[in-house]
Amino acid sequence: MIEMLKKAKAAKASVSLLTTKQKNAALEAMADALLKNESAILAANEADLAQARGSVSDVMLDRLALSKARIAGMAQGIRDVCKLPDPVGLLLDEYIRADGLKIQKVSVPMGVIAIIYESRPNVTSDAAALALKSGNVCILRGGKEAFRSANAIVNALKAGLASVGIPEDAVNLVQDTSRESARALMTATGFVDLLIPRGGAGLINSCVQNATVPCIATGTGICHVYVEKSADQEQALRIIENAKTSRPSVCNAEEVLLVDQQIAAEFLPKLHGRIGNRVEFRLDEYAQAIIPGKPAGAADFDTEFLDYILAVKCVENVQEAVAHIAAHSTGHSEAIVSRDEEAQRIFAAGVDSAAVYINASTRFTDGGEFGLGCEMGISTQKLHARGPMGLRELTSYKYLITGNGHIR
Repeated sequence: MIEMLKKAKAAKASVSLLTTKQKNAALEAMADALLKNESAILAANEADLAQARGSVSDVMLDRLALSKARIAGMAQGIRDVCKLPDPVGLLLDEYIRADGLKIQKVSVPMGVIAIIYESRPNVTSDAAALALKSGNVCILRGGKEAFRSANAIVNALKAGLASVGIPEDAVNLVQDTSRESARALMTATGFVDLLIPRGGAGLINSCVQNATVPCIATGTGICHVYVEKSADQEQALRIIENAKTSRPSVCNAEEVLLVDQQIAAEFLPKLHGRIGNRVEFRLDEYAQAIIPGKPAGAADFDTEFLDYILAVKCVENVQEAVAHIAAHSTGHSEAIVSRDEEAQRIFAAGVDSAAVYINASTRFTDGGEFGLGCEMGISTQKLHARGPMGLRELTSYKYLITGNGHIR
């Protein structure tokens, strides 16, 4: 680990000086290398899957699994980053004092970014691509469930870098998946400029509590959908079905449904008929009198299920919906389905989350969907980034001051 940190720090200066043309050439080479090494990556992934079967749920297996189509998607994600504007060297602000001293605020790379993540192999290539395009060196520390897959992906990415003369130490994978290696990154003061944890609540809380390096909390997603009494109910059914069932293992999936009491008796049976054969409902007392399901426990409205489970609560109005979200949300993504503009306004203004939706699924909270190419994670805090973290969020800034012999 110490040797890796030293090499990463040594590579920081040369990577920060790469031109846009050099970075884009490296990204194209990395994408090509992924496709060229597809067989090795799939073989490594199958070994990870074989070890995981029987010990994790089907939705988590899906999160871990790679295919030719997913590898092609990873390569395309890198190419999409290649097409984006370079975030380094942007003139963010400029002013000239009365005495002629010019002060400019310019975007610069963070330096060395460490990413601790769990069982999604595609994070490996996404993180590496975003880090390189933003002029940063990355240190990746994946989970043991996906280590073989991540290692095969990083080997391919390094081969792509080498083919265009970029230092291979721009992309690094920690070979030790023990807790000790995670703690070493959390406390690598002087080596790591930014730490981004990406995974479950346990990982994120551990990083926030123990890190001595700057850390951005990419949060768990207890995402809410509120069906207000004026909602187009067919539209609401489509949105909920997508938000809950399209991929329940991801952080932008819906975990809690809030329904206006005035339409609950009409709407909830429609919802049960739509997804009740796939989704287990955890119901408050009001909803229990309308559709079958398990009574909601004390923790069900504070749980990121990452599974085909949906907590359901009936509320009196938009104000109660906003209050419930304030008490139970993790600040990720919340949606209202409504045709009432005043209800939409109250919800949008009152909900303090990174992404607030009106008549759309929470599943859009994603770097690719937001036009960022891909993402490093989704920040649920307000400093230094919020929401999907793309290239701009991986830069800082410095001041350049130009004078003509000025003295104070």
